[in-house]
Amino acid sequence: MNKKIEIYSSNTCGYCTMAKDYFNKNDLEYIEYNISEDAASRKRLMKMGYMSVPVILIEGEEVLGFDKDKVEKMLKS
Repeated sequence: MNKKIEIYSSNTCGYCTMAKDYFNKNDLEYIEYNISEDAASRKRLMKMGYMSVPVILIEGEEVLGFDKDKVEKMLKS
């Protein structure tokens, strides 16, 4: 089963790049919301209570930052 993966990212975020590289390397589809290029995405992120990226959502469950172990656990559960 493919889980819905979403990531809030920015153009200058190294951890965002690492997360997207991980998803791409593992053939995981994801939806990216780039807050550097999309003001509506930035507003949504702030409404969620976050001021930094990456914020990764897996089936709606939030992870702040790129915690590879946590992301892998959430994808397997």
